[in-house]
This record gives sequence, C-alpha cells and structure tokens, in this order.
Amino acid sequence: MLITPLNPIVGCTIEGVSLVSASEDELRQIYAAWLQYSVVVIKEQKLTPSDQLKFASYFGSPDIYPFLEGLDDYPEITRVLKKPSDTENFGGVWHTDTIYLEKPPMASMLYAIDVPSNGGDTLFASQYKAYETLTDENKKALGSYTAESRSDLEAVSATRINQSSKVNSQVSNNFSAIHPMIRTHPETLLKSLYISPAHTSSIQELDKEESRALLSELFIHQTREEYQCRVKWNNGDVALWDNRCLLHLPLNDYQGQLRSLHRITLKGERPY
Repeated sequence: MLITPLNPIVGCTIEGVSLVSASEDELRQIYAAWLQYSVVVIKEQKLTPSDQLKFASYFGSPDIYPFLEGLDDYPEITRVLKKPSDTENFGGVWHTDTIYLEKPPMASMLYAIDVPSNGGDTLFASQYKAYETLTDENKKALGSYTAESRSDLEAVSATRINQSSKVNSQVSNNFSAIHPMIRTHPETLLKSLYISPAHTSSIQELDKEESRALLSELFIHQTREEYQCRVKWNNGDVALWDNRCLLHLPLNDYQGQLRSLHRITLKGERPY
C-alpha cells in the first residue's frame, strides 16, 4: 500500500489496496493516514453499496442525511448527482457538512461512480492551519465565542435544488445549532477553526455588525489557498474526510457533463 501526501499540510492518496478485501493492518494504516492528513483518497476501487457501507463502518456509524432520501435498501447512502442539464452543483460553496446539527457528522465519504474526465475537482482547506495562523488576539477571543449555523441560508439552499434523489418530506427544512468557534479534535486533540461560510450566520457574543464583520474576515482567512489541497476525481475513487477539521468546496466547472457519486456521512459528537 502506497500513501502519497498531496502537499505538506493536508490530503493524501492511497494506492495498492482493495477496500473489499483489506486486512485489519491495512485498515489501521488508512485510519492513521486519515487522522494525519484529514482527507484520504483511495484509488481504483470497485464497491457495491454494501461494500461502501462496510468500509465506512470501520471509521464510525453511518448516519442519515436529513434532506434527501437514500438509495433503495441503503438509506445511509445518498446519490450526489449533477445531470448534464443542471447548472448548480450540490454543496457548491465552502462548508463543513451539516454543521447546523447539534451533533454534526465526524466524517464524510464519497465514492465516484461517473465523473467528468476534466473538471469537478474538490478543494479541501485545513482548519488546523486556519487556527494555527490566527493572531494570538483572535485565538483568545474566538476561544470564548460561539456561533450559530443554519441549514436555510440562501447560498447553500440553492445547491440542493437539482438533486434527483427524493426529498425527505419527513424533516423540516430548517435546522440550526450553536457551536464553539474553536473546537478540539477528540482524537488528535488539535484545535481547529470551526465555522462554515455556507452555514454560519452569527456570533452569539457580538452585535450584528461586529459579528458580520468578523465572520467575513474569518471566511476569507479559513479558505486561503495555502491551506488547501485539490482532489481530482477518477471513477472508482473513494474520498474520506474529517469534518471536524476541514472545509471543502466541490467545483462547478463541468457544465454539460454528468457527475455521480455515492455519499455516506458518519455520526459525530457534540463539538467542544
């Protein structure tokens, strides 16, 4: 098994392993690489939905995405689809998955079924690095601040419109949660900046204008290019990323082409 960093800060690829028949030692190596690099891309896989669920379950407990119904017989797997006729792509703004829940998912996994030969890459930004490079003044202040994140902000709501999976009519369209702006990773014990440009709406300890100004500054800071890696997809790739310390952005630069992937999220804990 070959593990190759995408850059010194975040991300790696893994080659030479089949997730269908991976040994316990190989699974442990993948888990360790995931904690070290925050996102791992495992190349050249052939997975059934059952195989994908089995692999995901090594890392945690698969969860149900609140807005879309899953595959028949596999409710934990949702299809991320952009048809050639669609113009918006699902989740096409910088975000961490479902931060608006009281217990946001610890991780997300995508399995590439049919992706464009060019375009449709995903960017990831290390929030460990975003925290590390804050000023001492901001580290101190943000360490005592909490922020509200919502599911119904306009920019991210628009990206759900074209999904062909059936909308889950059993849930409300509006979720919100308040979390610390600096969270501690429960496994690495490292601190990260924990806000989402797509979802975070206000800082609870500041008035409206102060909150808006500081969030605008932080959104720019946390997505700086030097904190990022870029994942180029091929059919059969499996990406697993850590929502507790990453933002991601799926690029929408493949108009007129099909892009189809299967997604699983893993249950998380209340941020602290």
